[in-house]
Amino acid sequence: MSQRPAAGVPACRLHADLPTVAENLALDEALLAEAHEGRLPGTVVRTWMARRPTVVLGSSSRVEEEVDLAACRHAGVEIVRRPSGGLTVVVGPGCVMWSVVSTVTEPPPSIDRIHASMLDPLAAALAAAGRTVLRRGSSDLAIEWDGGDRKVSGNALRVRRGAVLYHGTLLDDFDLDLVPRVLRHPPREPEYRGGRRHGAFLANLGLGRDVTEAAVAAAFAATSPRHDWPHDRVARLVRERYLDASWTHRLA
Repeated sequence: MSQRPAAGVPACRLHADLPTVAENLALDEALLAEAHEGRLPGTVVRTWMARRPTVVLGSSSRVEEEVDLAACRHAGVEIVRRPSGGLTVVVGPGCVMWSVVSTVTEPPPSIDRIHASMLDPLAAALAAAGRTVLRRGSSDLAIEWDGGDRKVSGNALRVRRGAVLYHGTLLDDFDLDLVPRVLRHPPREPEYRGGRRHGAFLANLGLGRDVTEAAVAAAFAATSPRHDWPHDRVARLVRERYLDASWTHRLA
């Protein structure tokens, strides 16, 4: 799998200002469905930022194992579930979200190859923007820090026949103190974490939103703007899934 679009098909940078995390996650899933159905030529790249702090569960996350529900209620932090794997994260102002949806060959490449095809060019683009980052674990980006590398980006993917969604976080100017308030220590962790608590494990890039978003676009040569997206499909997914508490909390 290549992070570059097929010859003659430039990668598109999708501009869609959706107000909620639920709608943005639904848009990622809708774009993946369109790619799966053969209606999304090339690659679509997008960035966005949550307007309020929100806990985002992985598709197989158990809510009570990973989230302090009482703390979320006290802080007014919403909980949603994304369509991809991985563990729970907290997003909000200061955390740039990025997504890449693209078609892939059949059979699809290995998960390790997908991670490399996404994270290697992003790391190079961030370095060109002024922040050296390192790949750590299976799908993290980190910066060097006294006492051990600190995570600045966690990422996840979902693969369908002929298509892949890859999306994640880029902590830039995020309220890191919020994370240990609403999340429990994860049930599993990459070796480089070394058992550290959230506060000693996470860090911000400090590049600024515009620079960070430009680095994402540069990483995948997303030079062609796009403004259309599947409104009806997104609305249906939000209604039937992303705002459905029984779906969000289906794994206690």
